[in-house]
Amino acid sequence: MSAFQPNVPTAPDAPFTEDRLAALARVTDGLDTHGLWWLSGYAAGLATRSGGSLQTVTAPAVEAQPAGRLTIVYGSQTGNAKRVAEQLARHSDAAGLPVRVLRADAYPTRELKDERTLYLVVSTQGDGDPPDDARALIEFIAGKRAPELKQLRYAVLGLGDSSYPQFCAIGHKLDARLAELGGTRLLPRADADLDLETVAEPWLVQALAKAKEALKPGAPLATVTPLRPLPAAPAHGREAPFAAEVLANQRITARGSTKDVRHVELSLEGSGLRYEPGDALGLWPVNPPALVEAILRTSGLDGGGVVEHGGQRLPLRQWLGEKRELTKLSRPFVASHAAQARSDELNGVLAPDRLPALTRLLNQAQVLDLLRQHPAAWSADELVAALRPLTPRLYSIASSQKHVGDEVHLTVAHVEYDAGDGLRWGAASNHFARSDEGVRLPVFIEHNERFRLPADASRDVIMIGPGTGVAPFRAFVQERAATRPMTTGASGRNWLFFGNPEFRSDFLYQVEWQQALKDGTLHRFDLAFSRDQAHKIYVQDRLRERGRELFDWLEGGAHLYLCGDATRMAKDVHETLLAVIAQHGGKSVDDANHYLNDLQQQGRYARDVY
Repeated sequence: MSAFQPNVPTAPDAPFTEDRLAALARVTDGLDTHGLWWLSGYAAGLATRSGGSLQTVTAPAVEAQPAGRLTIVYGSQTGNAKRVAEQLARHSDAAGLPVRVLRADAYPTRELKDERTLYLVVSTQGDGDPPDDARALIEFIAGKRAPELKQLRYAVLGLGDSSYPQFCAIGHKLDARLAELGGTRLLPRADADLDLETVAEPWLVQALAKAKEALKPGAPLATVTPLRPLPAAPAHGREAPFAAEVLANQRITARGSTKDVRHVELSLEGSGLRYEPGDALGLWPVNPPALVEAILRTSGLDGGGVVEHGGQRLPLRQWLGEKRELTKLSRPFVASHAAQARSDELNGVLAPDRLPALTRLLNQAQVLDLLRQHPAAWSADELVAALRPLTPRLYSIASSQKHVGDEVHLTVAHVEYDAGDGLRWGAASNHFARSDEGVRLPVFIEHNERFRLPADASRDVIMIGPGTGVAPFRAFVQERAATRPMTTGASGRNWLFFGNPEFRSDFLYQVEWQQALKDGTLHRFDLAFSRDQAHKIYVQDRLRERGRELFDWLEGGAHLYLCGDATRMAKDVHETLLAVIAQHGGKSVDDANHYLNDLQQQGRYARDVY
């Protein structure tokens, strides 16, 4: 006998014909209670996607015991780990598994000792650093307070960038530490590069299969569970970018500057794209044509020759221009080229004890440099297969949509330098630099929930943004100016720290900041121009000088933001903040570190570093 018999066909309000009710009976025949409630959720999701709305359902829904629940925790700097974790959660939910997905800084560490099935999706930021939202959790797991985890079954997916020597280092550390604490791996750790789908998708399939095996639902608990409408998928996104028209492309550094920084304005009219201050704009770039031609000449390959790879047949020139990474080296390509060129020098750089040399190579060289300095007889097919796929670049948005409407503004540093044998460029920044007004560029919005203005408009904000790191703070100030007249109690003050080499040539948005000071939408402004005096002055020096006031603002509830270079500036500023907190708060180094971690967990210390 079936567990459920529909009221066929006499129910006066049934929205089905007799044939459809009969079909429904066949589908539900034999399903147990768990299966029927899963089916109800699936049908509700279909209703939402077709334009219907869902109300709260008051019938009993299945909620498995905690031991039978899958927990997915992600640590994400640019949104990739979040995207993968949420995809796994959707698949798990569709398979009827009890699942929760949490950002790392929202995970209650006290629950780790009782966790049974845990998946971690975590990125590595730069060269071996954790993403900001995972710092506290990683410190807890690595520290002495971490509990024994003999009951834990887990799996780790690491995300990273093989342009850095310590590729996926955080994933490695977490995987090893969970095993050290007694956890049992459900499947081996996987490391995904920037073309993350090639590793992430097979891992997701295996992870879901293992979760199904591991989670054998116990007796369900009758609860009242609201069914929330599924958000409508946006028309444009990472895989379906919008062709945005360039409205303005203006250099905002003087001609004598060592930097070529552009203010770029794009139209989003008709796209339906919405963003908040703190979000990023993604661009699918096209490599500089001159660089593509130089690679073809150096390799001796025919740009018109057709190459088939991954189900696509394209001319080699198109592969190199639109599909392959040319401006950033990766360790796997260096290894492949070393073998192809039979180069003892390159093989030596790849040795475990030569990490500094490998770091310099990956930071300073491009594909063209390897081809010229270590000649190798690549075939077109082999070269396309060895190069990484070209991936989108993200830029902090420099505008508030409340202020600019259907536009988005960016602050872009054009990477161009003489390598001694010709010019080199950055892929996306050069794409912007050679895009005149009227050109359309493929873009999408990458939301960043961690980098948001405080919801309480009475809170003060402290913004640290040297160089192009000032971009999101232009958006912050615009947003607060636009919302202040409409917000009761919007008394929060804005304090900006900005630095660059020279006042005369590198003072980005100078007129705007001066007007904001005059209008009262910017309350404090500290500048650090490193080359305008005999001794160099950086933003961290200004932070130290203003340490007493800075700490007082934090004690008064201010939110602290940092944007810019992750390699040196962000680390120097972080160390300076620790020193300021220790000095003016009368704290030890450990206590100052806990203070900053607490600010981060409260959402009062956010970083957007690259």
